[in-house]
Amino acid sequence: MFARRARGLLDFTFALLCVWCAYHHTPAGALLRRAGAWAFHTRTTARPLLAYYDGVSGTAVPVPDALPAAMLTRVPTSAEALAWGTHSALKALDPKAREPALALAREEGIAPETLVDPVRGPAATRRLMDALAADFPSEEARVTAVFAGRVPARFALQRVDAEGGALSLERLAKQLPPGFEGSSVGAAQALALSTALMLGWPVAESAPVTSPFGYRVHPTLRTRRMHTGVDLAVRSGTTVTAVAAGVVRRASEDSVNGRVLVLDHGRGVTTAYCHNSELLVKAGTRVEKGQAIALSGSTGRSTGPHLHYQLELAARPVDPFGFRTALRVADGATEL
Repeated sequence: MFARRARGLLDFTFALLCVWCAYHHTPAGALLRRAGAWAFHTRTTARPLLAYYDGVSGTAVPVPDALPAAMLTRVPTSAEALAWGTHSALKALDPKAREPALALAREEGIAPETLVDPVRGPAATRRLMDALAADFPSEEARVTAVFAGRVPARFALQRVDAEGGALSLERLAKQLPPGFEGSSVGAAQALALSTALMLGWPVAESAPVTSPFGYRVHPTLRTRRMHTGVDLAVRSGTTVTAVAAGVVRRASEDSVNGRVLVLDHGRGVTTAYCHNSELLVKAGTRVEKGQAIALSGSTGRSTGPHLHYQLELAARPVDPFGFRTALRVADGATEL
C-alpha cells in the first residue's frame, strides 16, 4: 500500500513538472502566458512565438557596442565582420574565459589588453585573426582557436579532418579536449555577431521606420509590450528581398503575423518578414542574398501597409539597426 501511494505521488510530481515545462517552454505555453498577461494587464517573460519556429537554439548573444565609424560609411569585409564579432564576444566574457585569446595575442606580439579595448579592439582582433589564418583557414576553426587556444583547436581540427565531411563549429566543439567544451559558447557568439553584421536590408534603405525595436504601446491592443522588430513603411506589393543567403524555415500565415517568412542564415542567425500580401518562396527553399521572397502588405494584425522585419540571434530578438552598416560602398573608405 505504501509503495503504491509513493508511486502515485511520484507520478503526480512528474505530471506537474511536465505541465510546468509545457507552460514555460512551448509555443502553446507562451500563447497562454501572453493571453493571461493581456487579460490581467501584467507583463510576461514569454518569448515571441516566432522564436519557437526558427530552428535556432543556443546561448544568448551579447549586445555589442555601437559600430565603429568606418562601418557606418561602407559595407565591411568578411574579415572585418569576423574581427568585430570576435572582439564583441570577448568583451562579454569574464577575465578567466579570455585567457586563451590573451595568450595568443602575446604570442603574436599584440598587446593583450587591446583585444577588448572599445576603440582599438576590432583592429587588434583583426591582427590576431590574420595571424591565425595560416594554421586555421576556416572561420570556425579560427574562432575556436581564439576562445579555446591554439593546441586544443588544432587537436579538434585534426580529429574532424580525420572523420571527413563538412567542417562546422558544432563538430569542432564536440572534438575539443575535456575541459574546453565551454569555449565553444564564445566562438558561437562571435560567428553569430559577424554573420549579423553582413546582412543586407529587406526593402529600400529610404523606407521610413514607423515603429522601432523596443517597448511601445501596441497600436491595436493599446497595451505596452515589446516590439521585437522594426516596422518599415512601404506600399502594398513592394518587393521584399532576403537580407542574406539562407533556408526558408517557415512560410505560413496566422492572425497576428499575417503571411510570414522565417529565414535561417546559419550560425544562429534568423530573420522574419511579416504582414506580406504574397509569399514567393516555400518552406525548405534555399534563397540567395537579394532574392525576391515576398510582396509586402497588411495581412494579420496590422494597421496599414508595412513590413515588420525581425532579426534574431540564438532565438532572441535584437535591434536590426544595431547591425546595419552602410549598404552602399563609400569612395575612399579604409579598412579597420
